[in-house]
Amino acid sequence: MPRDQIVTEKVGPESNMQEKPLVLILCTGNSCRSHLAEGILRQKAGDLIRVESAGSKPTGFVHPLAIRAMEEIGVDISRHRSKHLAEFLDQKVHTVVTVCGYADQACPIFPGMVKRYHWGFDDPAKATGSEEEIFAVFRRVRDEIGKVFGAYAAGMNLGTQLSR
Repeated sequence: MPRDQIVTEKVGPESNMQEKPLVLILCTGNSCRSHLAEGILRQKAGDLIRVESAGSKPTGFVHPLAIRAMEEIGVDISRHRSKHLAEFLDQKVHTVVTVCGYADQACPIFPGMVKRYHWGFDDPAKATGSEEEIFAVFRRVRDEIGKVFGAYAAGMNLGTQLSR
């Protein structure tokens, strides 16, 4: 099934008609930070939510060093694609998380949006230096995103356990 096809996902057997809440992660280019966050949150939150990412001015590609940095921690984002946030304007988006300042300022109101967060991170695509130094920035940003989105997912997991 093509990745850009919309699939309605359901939450658990006891709630057959309830769709998973969509968490949309926004960045300007949708090539690095938002994909790092999407991959990490999808891994940490499991089946609790549907996670997507998009950009206000997508680059049209996922940065190869972002893919490589995620491979190091066992998360495959090689099939991700750079998407425009307009693809989600007609979808019910539960939570929007912006990971760069420009996307925070350019963020539209999505139908059904309940929560909005801004967690800014350095743009590793703008790193300079040797290849090793640049990749070190990708790793650092990946790890920072991992801490923030890991804590966010842990809160969701705990909330699910407490509501049972």
